[in-house]
Amino acid sequence: MKTSKSILGLVALTLTASLFAGCSSKESDAPAAPGAADSTPKGEITVITQRTDIVDTVFQDYAKKFNEKYPDIQVNFEALANYEDQIKIRMNTNDYGDVLLLPTSIPLADTPTFFEPLGSMEEMSKQYDGLEEREVDGKAYGLPITINYSGVIYNKSVFEKAGYSEPPKTIEEFMQVLQAIKDKTDAVPLYTNYAAGWPLTQWEAVLTTVAGDKEYVNVKQPNTDDNFVPGAPHYELYKVMYDAAKNGLIEEDPTTTDWESSKADLANGKIGTMVLGSWAIGQIKGIAPNPDDIGFMPFPTNAKERIVPLADDYTLGINVNSENKEAARAWVNWFINESGYPTTEGGGISPVKGAELPEILKQFEGTDIKFETQTPAEEKQKGLVDKIDKDAEIGLWQPDFKKTIIEAGIGNRPESYDDIMKGLNDAWVKSRAKVGAAE
Repeated sequence: MKTSKSILGLVALTLTASLFAGCSSKESDAPAAPGAADSTPKGEITVITQRTDIVDTVFQDYAKKFNEKYPDIQVNFEALANYEDQIKIRMNTNDYGDVLLLPTSIPLADTPTFFEPLGSMEEMSKQYDGLEEREVDGKAYGLPITINYSGVIYNKSVFEKAGYSEPPKTIEEFMQVLQAIKDKTDAVPLYTNYAAGWPLTQWEAVLTTVAGDKEYVNVKQPNTDDNFVPGAPHYELYKVMYDAAKNGLIEEDPTTTDWESSKADLANGKIGTMVLGSWAIGQIKGIAPNPDDIGFMPFPTNAKERIVPLADDYTLGINVNSENKEAARAWVNWFINESGYPTTEGGGISPVKGAELPEILKQFEGTDIKFETQTPAEEKQKGLVDKIDKDAEIGLWQPDFKKTIIEAGIGNRPESYDDIMKGLNDAWVKSRAKVGAAE
């Protein structure tokens, strides 16, 4: 799982009605491992993963199933608790496994220094979506382990006890549901995970939904001085957080929240909703007494178009220094095409073209909800939002101002919501003028 801004790396994928009607991928569609057509990959490989929670259970089962097809390949696993930092240190040497997730800290241009090309974009893009994040000179270097989507994960049984059988669409309806959960159940309506901090950054991932415009984040946002004013997407998005805190619709003591226990509490009906990416769905369903109780809905919006943003999770690649690249490629192909990880443990959408959608998304077939990637920035403005954000010290993908909003909402700070938004917008305007002039 990735919990930073890197979750929103752009991918060339749009879920349309035709994709919703897609069929299951076939094993024959998977690209063959390197080497002669009749060769049998052999050797020992090390796969490095960030999934410390399932490396000794699910991944061991994967290895057994993999060996049914490739009996002459021995697969070893290493799980890193702090993946980005630990793998970056390992990559100062040639010893960083055979198969691993491409760290987001590695500049795109440096990718060929560390990773083996998986094939040309022209050929690979016929079979997979989401390759653009690690494309260099027309070659693909990583396959997405899943395509994430972001919104609200909720407990259906809690909603039903509150008197709602269908998820709300608008912000006003959502606030009514939260109030009903408070009034009619013992569950926490909206759990913020304030103490953990990083879950608050997940709210920024649904900005596209609130805007109802896939061009807003990268194309329109860097060209406006009205980023946090009333009516603007940022203002409307975080007003939900503030109002929920002010009206007692979040956890009683936000300073004592705990991420791991919150997953269990949502699974068990002690929490009604959490704003998260799809990567969390599998984790929550996995510990739920009734997995069918766990649902997904788009973040509420008053926009005309209802858009759920899509983006790559980590991409999987091969160490350019591996002595068993054929065996490593066999694992990459099998893991993406046959393990089922992208839609189960990964919790998202398979990057394999034509793959069947996860069950949790089939409810949206034939609806007005669009699953789309954000429009990329124009060439001359690539990275501009990040530059403005960094100069202004706003922290769009940091928890700080979200914590300030919650603290103000529960009365622990004197500022009003409008005070906070004005401060953010003033900083944005000043830095946009400064950074824009320096471009």
